[in-house]
Amino acid sequence: MSKTMKTTQLPVMEAFYTIQGEGHFSGNSAYFIRLGGCDVGCVWCDVKDSWDASQWPKESVEEIVAKASAHPGRLAVVTGGEPLMYDMTELTNQLHAAGFQTNIETSGAHPLSGNWDWLCFSPKKFKAPKEEFYAAADELKVIIYNKSDFKWAEAHAAKMSENSLLYMQPEWDQSEKMLPEIIEYVKNNPKWKISLQTHKFMNIP
Repeated sequence: MSKTMKTTQLPVMEAFYTIQGEGHFSGNSAYFIRLGGCDVGCVWCDVKDSWDASQWPKESVEEIVAKASAHPGRLAVVTGGEPLMYDMTELTNQLHAAGFQTNIETSGAHPLSGNWDWLCFSPKKFKAPKEEFYAAADELKVIIYNKSDFKWAEAHAAKMSENSLLYMQPEWDQSEKMLPEIIEYVKNNPKWKISLQTHKFMNIP
């Protein structure tokens, strides 16, 4: 999709009010906006239904923000899919106007757009990220699927800004095997923190 025109409609796979389960904002109430469309193709993706944007109805930015505003929390998390396949400027502007903090979770595979209060950058091996995300991100979250991912995580961490937070998160189906490895790694490399998918333990979306 061209980003030269203002994006006023977006394909919404789902939107819901819940508790953020991952990363720096884990435990906070949040309204999630999951956009359809992704061309990154992670083999272990837990929302593969999001990949085909044409499956999901397009909603106006005004409608998206109105639905978010029906809930008491004012933290909006935009995710996907890969939300930066679309120009996020209008959505973030209207969310801010409605009093929301705007957070995004992105692989960084598409150019950065939108006005974000917090950017969670989660690069994937399947499609290289844009260089601009290393300086822009507040948080690096690397999914650990096997032992080779530790070296891969460090390669990305070396390019991050000094104040960014560094998280390792076990891929859910590999948690039993990889979480003990991550625990030992973080104990030996204390610049890293551990992120867990706590919403799955709580059985919430």
